[in-house]
Amino acid sequence: MIKRITCFSLLAVIALSQTPNPSAADPVESDYYQIDRIPIPEGVVVETSGIEMLPNGKLAVCGRRGNVYVLSNPFGKPEEINWTLYAEGLHEPLNLAFTDGWLYCTQRGELTRMKDMDGDDRADIFETVNDGWGITGDYHEYAFGTRPDPNGDMWIVLCLTGSFSSQIDYRGWCVRITKGGELIPTASGIRSPGGIGLNHLGEAFYADNQGPWNGSSSLKHIPPGSFQGHPGGWKWFDLDAVKKVMKRPNNEPKSDSRYPVERERVKELTPPALVFPHGILGNSTSGFAYDGNGKFGPFKNQLLVCDQTFSVVNRGFLEKINGVYQGAAFSFLKGFGSGNISAYMHPSGTLFIGGTDRGWGARGGKRFAIDRVTWKNKVPFEIHEMRAKSDGFELTFTHEVDAKTASDIKSYSMSAYTYIYRSQYGSPVVDKLTPEIIGVEVTGPKTVRVTVDKLTKGHVHELQAKGVRSLDNKPILHPIGYYTLNEIPPAEVN
Repeated sequence: MIKRITCFSLLAVIALSQTPNPSAADPVESDYYQIDRIPIPEGVVVETSGIEMLPNGKLAVCGRRGNVYVLSNPFGKPEEINWTLYAEGLHEPLNLAFTDGWLYCTQRGELTRMKDMDGDDRADIFETVNDGWGITGDYHEYAFGTRPDPNGDMWIVLCLTGSFSSQIDYRGWCVRITKGGELIPTASGIRSPGGIGLNHLGEAFYADNQGPWNGSSSLKHIPPGSFQGHPGGWKWFDLDAVKKVMKRPNNEPKSDSRYPVERERVKELTPPALVFPHGILGNSTSGFAYDGNGKFGPFKNQLLVCDQTFSVVNRGFLEKINGVYQGAAFSFLKGFGSGNISAYMHPSGTLFIGGTDRGWGARGGKRFAIDRVTWKNKVPFEIHEMRAKSDGFELTFTHEVDAKTASDIKSYSMSAYTYIYRSQYGSPVVDKLTPEIIGVEVTGPKTVRVTVDKLTKGHVHELQAKGVRSLDNKPILHPIGYYTLNEIPPAEVN
């Protein structure tokens, strides 16, 4: 009997030794970030489209149906958060911003400000700040706005009438509204924004979606006077208000071309800073936020960009080469309740994400949702930055790398491709290339230089680093970077 027990024990030990240690399993996103769904009260329909913190510590949210709510104790237990109706009857508000004692709201037809005078979480005063753009009633005429920039201006992007044309004032344009309520025409070429915001430097970027003159969804920088790609709203160059601040480009873009070619012809044309490859990172790029103080993990000042269709948040690293923004996009976080539209990062390092699936559909599964994301104070092993060099890319990582796998050319692969710049809806992937990786060098504990035989201006360079491991043998959580190469940096001088 004792012998039987001993044999059984030996077999058990052998079996356990052959079972993978659960603690050794590859990390997943939820190891590092927690998503809490904030319950929406029964009977409340809020297709969350704008999120802003109020000075009293309550959270304001607006929805596409026209209501604004105030949420008490937004950092507490989700089930204990109380909702109060702050305002109703607005026309599809898509942004909230609190400044100078007022809650500002970008509606379809105007920028409005509201104020609660008696502290009961209900707006008592409504004032029109500016309504200098038009609406026709077309479903597509969305209006997205920002918080104030360093000058106090709020930037607003106005969707076209439908996808192709502009039937009323400033549709297909970006305008700024000053503190005094003046409208300043700022940029043409807008198609179908999904959001607009400011980076940590106070510069405006907006998300445009795949469609005419947009081969894939992307995030674009908006310098004043720039042309963003879609000429459907150029008729408004004839307005006196436009003539005072900017000129019509000398050349119109040619369809069935490529961005580098058209940038030579149309000097005002600003290329996408980040292309989010269609069907890979998402289908409908929308709002974004950033962590300005490093309390949300290791990605300080990088952009966390929503995608409505995929119900995800992607990450964007930006750099400026030859005066033009470009950079790398990475997957970041999935598991949200609905189609992500709006993003708000609180200084404490808490990210709020809201959305809806109405009109577009979304993978999240719910018709509308608002989610809260917190960092678990553990740093994932990721490609932290992907910087363009004259002969390849420099990668920095969030952890020290294993020198053997990080220096092995076989740990990496690369492809490059682009999209047709054309008047038709969207574009297939075209001009596919396979740059040869000819060298890999570990240049620091967290830094690797990847050299390729050729870089191609205007292409997305997709770098996979699936073979690289950290010093403690972890795989990269999201091992693919999608770099939008608008400019090739000059060669470094030793």
